[in-house]
Amino acid sequence: MAARRLTLLLAVSAAALFGVASGGRASKSAQFDLLRLGWGSLAEQALQDRYRLSNIAARLRLSASGAPADERRRTRETAAGSAAAAAFAMPLGSGAYTGIGQYFVRFRVGTPAQPFLLVADTGSDLTWVKCRNSAAAAGRAFRPERSRTWAPISCASDTCVKSLPFSLATCPTPGTACAYDYRYKDGSAALGTVGTESATIALSGPAAPSKAKLKGLVLGCSTSYSGPSFDASDGVLSLGYSDISFASHAASRFAGRFSYCLVDHLAPRNATSYLTFGPNPAVSSHASSSCPRAAKPRARETPLVLDARMRPFYDVSIKAISVAGEFLKIPRAVWDVDAGGGVILDSGTSLTVLAKPAYRAVVAALDKRLASLPRVTMDPFEYCYNWTSPSTGTDIDDVDLPKLAVHFAGSARLEPPGKSYVIDAAPGVKCIGVQEGPWPGISVIGNILQQEHLWEFDLKNRRLRFKRSRCTH
Repeated sequence: MAARRLTLLLAVSAAALFGVASGGRASKSAQFDLLRLGWGSLAEQALQDRYRLSNIAARLRLSASGAPADERRRTRETAAGSAAAAAFAMPLGSGAYTGIGQYFVRFRVGTPAQPFLLVADTGSDLTWVKCRNSAAAAGRAFRPERSRTWAPISCASDTCVKSLPFSLATCPTPGTACAYDYRYKDGSAALGTVGTESATIALSGPAAPSKAKLKGLVLGCSTSYSGPSFDASDGVLSLGYSDISFASHAASRFAGRFSYCLVDHLAPRNATSYLTFGPNPAVSSHASSSCPRAAKPRARETPLVLDARMRPFYDVSIKAISVAGEFLKIPRAVWDVDAGGGVILDSGTSLTVLAKPAYRAVVAALDKRLASLPRVTMDPFEYCYNWTSPSTGTDIDDVDLPKLAVHFAGSARLEPPGKSYVIDAAPGVKCIGVQEGPWPGISVIGNILQQEHLWEFDLKNRRLRFKRSRCTH
């Protein structure tokens, strides 16, 4: 199974935040390699997305209790990182591959550093890697006993008892390592123990590239695991909003924010993309460096709600959806967490999922404007069309796709390219690439609808910024 390579950059604000591994020289940015595993069968991907939606719903029900205390912890965490506001990042390009509909990051942990390929997931709060403590770890696996910086976390600690999702209640002695058990609706699972570790980061700046250590990461060591995403990767890099996630730990040191730009999910091998921690110059730039007079679109901005009841997911406030300039009749409750709805932005879900009232309105409006095309049947989609010209046998290239727009709070408007919601499903066949979710229930903006946009998650100021981008350099 092939993979797509992207680039992940981490901005570094000061050398004091790291144990620098090459002479203690300060540098201005740090990078990981981010990999995009490509496109498997749409039916399989849709099934995995439905399982993930069920898991998201289960997590939200679980987190409904104790939200105020966790919200206080997050507030303190964000404030702690405010001193490191002067950071920036430089994105770097890389190759592209094929596989399942996830984005993956190359990550090095431990001392000496051990390399892994992790799922980059905004819906996860625990970073974990496969460990070589069982027969299941036949391939690449983390060896904690070989790392000088691995330190187990006690089962009696606040991190285990209050912060770690799915931690086990068993704690025979204070010296026993904290254990966790993640169970997913599709049968996927990850079980293991938790410790603190250091990540090795490649720094780049005006001087020659160097390496540094990002210390104090909460890391899970999974000795048992199963599931399709885990078959293709070595674990998960947590980008969720949580006091133990990699995103929160890194962002607290890099100006309280991170951003990513996802290339087209069908992009060629030489496509590039990036994920940046710290202020990203591309978010605020309005002119092309190669052509200063060529204006670039300004980033649009909307509140990043960060409702404690939705942790670790990033929830946003949607006001409406329009198709071809016509606002659709969708009950406001669909977008309201208090009314049983709500919307999250999720890198781990490929196909966008809309709660039933929104789904019905959107697909009906799109189908109405595609009525001239012959309908065909193709699982898992409800609306698919023959895009082949009967006279030439080639794809029709003059179809005027209706413009879909998602209207956020604060007048921000997402206008994805047509290929992000009317997607290629087979040669000569395109489908409306949205799935129906239950109502009441959460809606999810998946990574295909996010593609070719730069997204900045400003945790410190609780703002989400986005702008159209080819995600290449």
